[in-house]
Parts: sequence; structure tokens; C-alpha cells
Amino acid sequence: MTKILSEIVRLEDKLAKTKLPEELAGKSAGMLERLRLSLELGGNIAELDRVSQYIDWATSLPWFTKVSETKDLAETRKILDSNHYGLTEIKERILEYLAVLILKSGSLNLHAPILCFVGLVGTGKTTLAASIAQALSRPFWRIPFGGMGGAANLRGQSRVYPDAEPGQIVKALKKVGAANPVLLLDEIDRVSEESRSDIMGVLVELLDLEQNFAFLDHYIDFPIDLSQVLFITTANNTTNIATAVLDRLEVIQMPAYSDSEKIIIGKKYILLKAILETGLGQTQVVFEEEVWPKIVRPLGFDPGMRSLERTVYGICRKVAKLALEEKVKSIKINSANLSRFIPSW
Repeated sequence: MTKILSEIVRLEDKLAKTKLPEELAGKSAGMLERLRLSLELGGNIAELDRVSQYIDWATSLPWFTKVSETKDLAETRKILDSNHYGLTEIKERILEYLAVLILKSGSLNLHAPILCFVGLVGTGKTTLAASIAQALSRPFWRIPFGGMGGAANLRGQSRVYPDAEPGQIVKALKKVGAANPVLLLDEIDRVSEESRSDIMGVLVELLDLEQNFAFLDHYIDFPIDLSQVLFITTANNTTNIATAVLDRLEVIQMPAYSDSEKIIIGKKYILLKAILETGLGQTQVVFEEEVWPKIVRPLGFDPGMRSLERTVYGICRKVAKLALEEKVKSIKINSANLSRFIPSW
């Protein structure tokens, strides 16, 4: 009984120290009071776990916490350019979009329509969203929609169910610890077919300024203001996206990369990152010019960068292994030895 009382005291103390919406604070305090009375009368201890879990979730959300955001378009341009080669028109559209929002509202609150990057796998959709978050100094979180099986994944389950838990939106807010993050809704066209209509209905609520200021997660069961969240979406194509959702999106088509663009990106971005992440020194592996056209298409045409990334990283891992096993100080990758290093998928 002592442990039970100490847990109730812990929860009461947590409520006292956490700033919550007034109605939610009263609701949570009432739950604790009823729990205390129930336990004194010999009630089920399982209710303690349910109330404890609920209050822990409610007090962990950033109801009034926001991060300071950057409103410097010049800095935003620098970050976009440093993270992404080319994509000039897309970068301009992003900068124009943010500029209008700053001038119109005085803050970077992203209102509908929401940016939606559409393109094939590996064309930079997800990394562009992450770069926008970096440029704005907002925390970033990705919610994958691929294969999502039901609206409860987004909206949570009612606490009447034994294993109920909040949805992905609430979990994301807890992770980032701020009410104004950048949330990437990734591949919204790839949800399961049988649940598509329900999930699209929740998406309309999430992306609509007239509705998302009072988003209702079934577990939290209290309106959550998402109007400060900057939502970005991605899709491989728009065929499976409901019309009502598309109406709230500003679609930006991502282009496929040419071989010459891939070579430049491989040299300036991918190779440097691969060397850093595999622990090699800058001089331990050198790619001769002649090999780049050959590693751009190891398995045929690929519109994105995934194959090139896998190939470059695979080569660097093989070099790292040689550096440890055979004490090799430096290796030049050329046409003569490329077959020895290029991964066989």
C-alpha cells in the first residue's frame, strides 16, 4: 500500500509542477482523486496503472512550449544549397512560400496548403523536409505512412481498451518537446488500401487550419492545438491521395537526376559523408574520375540517389576493412580495381 500511495503522490506532484490547460489539469486531478478513493475502498489496482500512464502522457506533451525559429531567408538558402545540389526551381518555391508566410503573419506558422514533395524513391523528398526544419531551427520528426493499417495509428485508441496508447501525432510531439515542430508525413499515398478512407479523413483534419487547432487524439481525449506545427508531406505519386487531402496540399514535383548531376552529387556530398561515417580519413580513399560514370549505374537506371549511395558506402566499407586488416594507408579506386571494391547486390 505504501508503494501505491507514493505513486499517487508522485503523480500529484507531477501535475502540480506541469503547466497544463486548465480543463485538462482539473480532469487529471479528478482522476487521481477518484483513484485514491477507489483504492481506499478496495478498488482494482489495475486502475492505478491506467491513470498513471495517462497522466505521464498528458504531462509530457508540450502544451505551451515553443522553440524560437529562424526567419532569415538568406540563411535558409545557404542551408538548402549546402544540403542539396541543383533543384534550383524547387528551392525558389520553398523560399517564396516561406517569405509570404513571414510577411503575411509575422511568424513562420505554416498554413494550408501544405507542401507536398512528389517523386520517385531517392529523389530527395525526405532530406528536403529535414533541411527546411534545420533552416528554420525547428525540431524535426518523420511519421512513416507506408503500410499504415488504420486511423488509430494517427489518432490513438480510447482508454477503454486494455492496450490503448496515443497515436503517432501525440508521440511525435512528446519526442520533439515543442508545439511548433516540423512534422514530415512521409509517403501518404502508401497507406493500406482497406484503411485509406479513414486515414485520409484524419489527414484532412491534421492539414486543415480550420480543424487542426483542436485535434482530438482518442487516448488523450482533449483538444490539442496543432496550428503551430509545420506539416510537410511526401508521396511517390498522387493517385492514391484523396481529393479532399490534395486540395490542402501544394504539390512540388521532384525531378529525376541525370547521370552528370549524380556524379557531381556523388563527389561533393555522398563521398565526403561516406568517408566521415565509415571512419576513414580524407586521404585513405580516392575515387579516380574514370570510375564515377561506372558506379552511377551499377544496376541500370535509377532516378534517385539510393543506388549511388549504397555503392559509395559499400566501397568505403571495403576500404575500411582493408585499412584495419592489411594496414593499408591509402587506396585509389580506378577502372582496374573497381570490380574488387564495388558491392555485389
